[in-house]
Amino acid sequence: MKKIVTVAMVIAFAVSAGAALASKVSCTVDSVDGDKVTMTCKKADKLKAGAAVTVKAAKKKAIEGC
Repeated sequence: MKKIVTVAMVIAFAVSAGAALASKVSCTVDSVDGDKVTMTCKKADKLKAGAAVTVKAAKKKAIEGC
């Protein structure tokens, strides 16, 4: 009985974790005006108006000199 409950909990966790994953959308910043940022995004149909989003800036690579 204990094994059945454990398996059921693992399956429930796997299903809920898969549904909670966010989709990734690649965007390019067009303009910045104070608190407003205008972006052009590929696959923008995955986004909805009013949805919360997280934006991470691309990392710049170090340039080595001689």
